[in-house]
Amino acid sequence: MVITSSSNARVKLIRALLQERRSREEAQQWCLEGVRLLEEALDAHLPLQFVLYAPARLTNPRAAALLTRLRAQQVVCEETHTQVLDAISGTTTSPGIMAVASWPQVRPFPAAGLLLVLDALSDPGNLGTILRTALAAGCAGVLLAPGSVDIYNPKVVRAAMGAHLYLPVRSVETWADMAAAVTGRQVWLADAHGDTLYDAVDWRLPTALIIGNEGAGASADARRLAVGTVTIPIAQAESLNAAVAAAVFCFESARQRRQSDHRRPPPG
Repeated sequence: MVITSSSNARVKLIRALLQERRSREEAQQWCLEGVRLLEEALDAHLPLQFVLYAPARLTNPRAAALLTRLRAQQVVCEETHTQVLDAISGTTTSPGIMAVASWPQVRPFPAAGLLLVLDALSDPGNLGTILRTALAAGCAGVLLAPGSVDIYNPKVVRAAMGAHLYLPVRSVETWADMAAAVTGRQVWLADAHGDTLYDAVDWRLPTALIIGNEGAGASADARRLAVGTVTIPIAQAESLNAAVAAAVFCFESARQRRQSDHRRPPPG
């Protein structure tokens, strides 16, 4: 049966998950949109509760192959109209396929590597880009301080491009919880006027790096937790975008770890 009404229960659930943080938190569910993200979800063995799709938007062989995979794994796939998906999509024009899933299981942070701490980051595009960058650079994970944008905000999900499925990501409710989460790591604070250059820090050590709010900067709680401030020297611009700055730190950390691995003598 084809779903034609926006009052259908599954359509209403997707709308709520896309529009309301409270709905996502109460249900502990999120919405995934688009062929690529659903392919990633299947590759990561994420259980999908159901899928809505509009055949008129899924006319290429890749989309057809995805539907075949979904059905082979006995995922409930219900057909609907493009107008229904467009009305609830987080984008101007729906990609033509959406799925609902429970949140991925929370993964522990590896003891080694760089852990990013985001202090009340408010822009979902920045958060999504940081998640994607952290995964690409091999970071230990991302911790969100109180007041940060929702991890499963649809704009975050789109910008992260599947990073949620592989990267350890967690929010904490208090700075006491944050302090406990970064125990055993040196904690640096990114600051445009910091005392230490970013390439002078030994990122090979277990490290947490705090990146402050885009407008207000780092909170007093964040500054109390850090052992020092670290900066990226720039020319004419006043400062770097939070996601761009995070990328510089992430890949400097990756560079140092890679060089350290290359210098290590081979096993005897």
